[in-house]
Amino acid sequence: MSSRIALNLLGRTAAAGLRTRITVTKPLLSRGIALGRLSAVNSVRPSLATSRLNGPAISQVRTMFIQTEQTPNDDALKFIPGVPVMESGTAEFLDVRSSLQSPLAKQLFQIEGIKGVFYGPDFITVAKEAGSEWQLMKPDIYAAIMDHFASGQPLIKEGSTEPSDTTILPDDSEEVQMIKELLDTRIRPAIQEDGGDIEYCGFEDGIVKLKLKGSCRGCDSSVVTLKNGIENMLMHYIPEVQSVEQVLDEYDAVSLKEFDRLEKSLGEKSA
Repeated sequence: MSSRIALNLLGRTAAAGLRTRITVTKPLLSRGIALGRLSAVNSVRPSLATSRLNGPAISQVRTMFIQTEQTPNDDALKFIPGVPVMESGTAEFLDVRSSLQSPLAKQLFQIEGIKGVFYGPDFITVAKEAGSEWQLMKPDIYAAIMDHFASGQPLIKEGSTEPSDTTILPDDSEEVQMIKELLDTRIRPAIQEDGGDIEYCGFEDGIVKLKLKGSCRGCDSSVVTLKNGIENMLMHYIPEVQSVEQVLDEYDAVSLKEFDRLEKSLGEKSA
């Protein structure tokens, strides 16, 4: 996540970023090697192309443009298949066990170096281990995404989807309703542009509790986004909001603990 989000939350402007598109052509009648072509484009609009393969054995061809987009987190990359991903809400998988809910996530976790998969409305954010190389992982990621959308399988197994965290409930106070509406209409769209998302976890004693997801998870500038972007906007529109705090799950807590340990070790060595 970047400070750009914080600025865009109060006054969003459209900026065209350089994105990379891969053209993947896959025969329907064969699970052969996918043909790929990389090109730089300035638009995220998906397009269709027609490819011809020599030989009478193949009569049908499915073509998919999978675009990639950098995120502020070097270890997270957005993959844009050019088709809808989540009909509503978002979903995140942080280990092999949780990925069993999604055939695509399960396939992606079989790729060495992947540590997280996040689904947005029209994109898939893949997070990798710090020591892994995108160039070595991308071909397998492209193939997994292409295979899934060609298979016709559901993205998430029936009954696995969690209810939306920002759904207005009958017992929600006026303040909570306003918080949820702002998260959905003003804040979430800006964060999803960078391949991430937020989850509303509660509002108590003037403190809004949020969990960061996707590329936002572990991003160096997450505190800047929380304080300068989200907190400022919520406090501006809702006087009852005093601050915004990040909620860490077990995965985040372990990662933060390891980072602090490494930082302390480096400090001792340099002293």
